[in-house]
Amino acid sequence: MTTFALVDARVEVNSVDLSDWVTSVQLPIEFAALQDTAMGDSAHSRIAGLEDGTITINFNDDFAASSVDATIWAARKTVVVIKVRPTSAAISATNPEYVGSYLVNQISPFGNSVGELATRSVAWPLSDPDGVARNTA
Repeated sequence: MTTFALVDARVEVNSVDLSDWVTSVQLPIEFAALQDTAMGDSAHSRIAGLEDGTITINFNDDFAASSVDATIWAARKTVVVIKVRPTSAAISATNPEYVGSYLVNQISPFGNSVGELATRSVAWPLSDPDGVARNTA
């Protein structure tokens, strides 16, 4: 078993590498739990239904061209492809890339107090009929 500290994750939003500004990323992948319990069963039985999830990314903010604000502003009200890998190294069996399409349905350009580091957090729902893919090559 190999363990490591997450210090070099790659996060790409709409083909723009925003890794240098990312402070955390959460990529939950969930499936609806559909109950298929029938007469005669002595406990609940469930099967997996449709895939869902909401990606959450926290950024140190930047308003320069081709950085955080410009990328997110251009993506508002659209569905964007987001790619996440554990490290910036090439995609491999030990560095898989997770890819999904997400609806940019909310943005928050400002949210800090005087003297605080300018940051922003986004939470966008999955909007991909194929769900999240896991690529190893």
